[in-house]
Amino acid sequence: MVNEKEQFIKESFPVLLQQANGAATAKWGKMDFQQMLEHVADFFQVSTQKQHYPLVSPPEHMPKLKEFLMSDKQFRENTKAPTNIIAEDPLPYRYASVEEAQQELIAEVNYFFQLYTDEPDTTAVHPVFGELNYEEWVRLHYKHVTHHLRQFGLL
Repeated sequence: MVNEKEQFIKESFPVLLQQANGAATAKWGKMDFQQMLEHVADFFQVSTQKQHYPLVSPPEHMPKLKEFLMSDKQFRENTKAPTNIIAEDPLPYRYASVEEAQQELIAEVNYFFQLYTDEPDTTAVHPVFGELNYEEWVRLHYKHVTHHLRQFGLL
């Protein structure tokens, strides 16, 4: 199952982003397409320890959160991250164009897979789901990217 999710993230996800060509509009939420690309890139950086956020979930919630993570349940529309992690309103653009944001996201995806290939025992802390290993990050990234693809009508 993880192999299918890996394959989707590595191969299908970049193709779907490039086919959208920045013209996709959101069915829900406040982010536009470029802001979504930059947001998703940020969380690939969390999984590779380039960005760090404190853990905000209470220890007693971790078993249920891990159960959700390991399930095939999807994020619901308008799922919001805690505001002490992500601001209520979208952040300003970091890149001058959608194409640059796409390139950065694809580079972060590739870096994620390279890091965990080179260092398979790596773990990184997600602010909601806690310390995650490779398989858990793949599952979370899959849930996250498919959530945003659905948000923009790309899946």
